[in-house]
Amino acid sequence: MTRLVDSHCHLDRLNLIPYHGDLSLALQAAVARGVEQFLCIGIGHNNFPQVIDIARKYNNVYATAGLHPLEFNEPGYLPSTDIADWLKQSASDPRVVGIGETGLDYHYSKASIEAQQESFAIHLEVAKTLSKPVVVHTREAREDTLSLIKAHGCQRSRGVLHCFTESLEMAKAALELNYYISFSGIITFKNASDLREVVKWVPLDRLLVETDSPYLAPIPYRGRPNEPKNVLEVARCVAELKGVSLESVCEQTGANFSSLFGL
Repeated sequence: MTRLVDSHCHLDRLNLIPYHGDLSLALQAAVARGVEQFLCIGIGHNNFPQVIDIARKYNNVYATAGLHPLEFNEPGYLPSTDIADWLKQSASDPRVVGIGETGLDYHYSKASIEAQQESFAIHLEVAKTLSKPVVVHTREAREDTLSLIKAHGCQRSRGVLHCFTESLEMAKAALELNYYISFSGIITFKNASDLREVVKWVPLDRLLVETDSPYLAPIPYRGRPNEPKNVLEVARCVAELKGVSLESVCEQTGANFSSLFGL
């Protein structure tokens, strides 16, 4: 097995009790299952210091810098006038390979929609300026997500819709915008039959796999804290759905990750 990558994980939030508090042991457990690289996701100015410290410490971990849309439901988030400068400063570190996690999430609250949209547009513009891909979170905001990418992304927009749970129509629209689609352990859930149909349709050369750990542990680990080693279950599910070998899924998604993030 080669080139398996966890393209979206929150290493600063993992449950490390089984590893005696040692992140290196959790990463070693993933490496033992064929996971070669990890992308540790920034979700705000409060967690970025931990994220970048992890990426600097481990040669096989990279980082992103961004403000998660749900940050705008919390007190103390950066005012919009400061977001662009903060992103540019954070992304100047060579371990930062992408902008995000950004996007739109209308599921929990409609009160922050305007702030989310403004922030997402800023992220897209900064990514365009820096020629870095965008890691996009979208939930119950399909039309606005696509319209903002069209309005503020570059003509050869590069990015990924992470933890994809949307419709086939949205997947098609994202691919037309030169975005990748990333699938998580959700595709193993019993109630995810529609999403599995999307997995079957998305071309393997435009697909990534992720854990979004410590969230969304795949079957047979559902209900437990997730961790990067479980990305293997996601890759296995993709291979089964597409009728191809696990090796080919690992190799192609690893190559996709390297291509998207310029590694």
